[in-house]
Amino acid sequence: MLLGIDDTDSPSGMCTTYLGALLARRLIKMHMTVREARLLRLNPNVIYKTRGNAAICLDVSGDIDRVFETACELVFELAHFSDENTNPGVVVVENSPGPEFYWKAVRDFCTIKEAVTVLEGAGARYKGFKNGRGLIGATAAVCSVLPDRTFEYLTYRCGNAFGTARFVDRKSLFEAEASTFPHTWDTVDVENNTVVCVPHTPDPVLFGIRGESPSWVALARMQVNSEPSGVEQIFVTNQGTDAHLIEGDTGALTEGRSYRVSCTVCSHAITGRGGHVSIDLDGGGRGIRCMAYEPTKGFRNVLRALWPGDRVSVTGSYKGGSINLEKICILSLAEARTIRPPLCPTCNARMTSAGYEKGYKCRNCGARQKDPEVTLHDRTIRPGWYEVPPVARRHLAKPLCRGP
Repeated sequence: MLLGIDDTDSPSGMCTTYLGALLARRLIKMHMTVREARLLRLNPNVIYKTRGNAAICLDVSGDIDRVFETACELVFELAHFSDENTNPGVVVVENSPGPEFYWKAVRDFCTIKEAVTVLEGAGARYKGFKNGRGLIGATAAVCSVLPDRTFEYLTYRCGNAFGTARFVDRKSLFEAEASTFPHTWDTVDVENNTVVCVPHTPDPVLFGIRGESPSWVALARMQVNSEPSGVEQIFVTNQGTDAHLIEGDTGALTEGRSYRVSCTVCSHAITGRGGHVSIDLDGGGRGIRCMAYEPTKGFRNVLRALWPGDRVSVTGSYKGGSINLEKICILSLAEARTIRPPLCPTCNARMTSAGYEKGYKCRNCGARQKDPEVTLHDRTIRPGWYEVPPVARRHLAKPLCRGP
């Protein structure tokens, strides 16, 4: 059977993945078999998410009624019900209802009513606590399919350490990254000298290692020195797969979805307040703005190096009328040149236009010249893919070390 759980945490603590890891152990102690534990990231633009919008799916063999009762009991025991935005959902179904609801939850928005319709049609056992919003993620979890899959080794703190400062040796994290990259990624951000895999929130997670196989994430984990862990679990995930992206057209983008769009650059980048960089693109006569925010650090320089006429493919979430960039592929570079009125050969002053198709005229001496001054610029960028740094990467965004 497939067991789905979602929305048990809050900003003040708890973590649905932690509850899933504990539940797997409780079921095993009850002489059931847990064949696989999945961590599914859903649409990153959902406003109700606590942190990373994750849901859990356990593939279990055993008595379906005992599994459902045990899951509900553990949720009732550990979920942060005191938070008004914590609304857990538990789903148990003998067979997956099909992938359609999963893909919609990853790329679009779903309602509780839609989830219940899927569950009723599949003959599922389910329970929505409080307003039942967690049924959406729990249903998506049991509907999940992973044509591309990655893994995360999550270590959790001992219960008496929750809410206190974490200890994870920084040097060991950089060494683990150096010895296992590109088979693992986002443990640290080497360019920005920043640890990525250790959260700063009061949840139970100590650190997490992401990678391409259980053996690689386990190898990296073995190299990390830290405070004692309470529970450790390897999850199969859709992280780092670009599962959230839709092939888009600049004339038909919908708020809160994530796209891959091909466009032509039609302006130079502008750096605004706070260091955020914007640039205007054109897709067949339909304009779109792209943003690289300050947390993307050096990635912003890619936008600053673009010129009008460059052809690019961009990926990211469409929010507030802009695509918030995750990656950009420069398909082709235009000739970078600036055109200005020429300098007067007599008095060295900058000429002005003499009128339409009449060339240029010097205001000082009246000299005339037909052609403008054209300056060609060397390009500081080359065609290819560029991505935001690990410190700014979303869970679902595929890192270039896995391919474009």
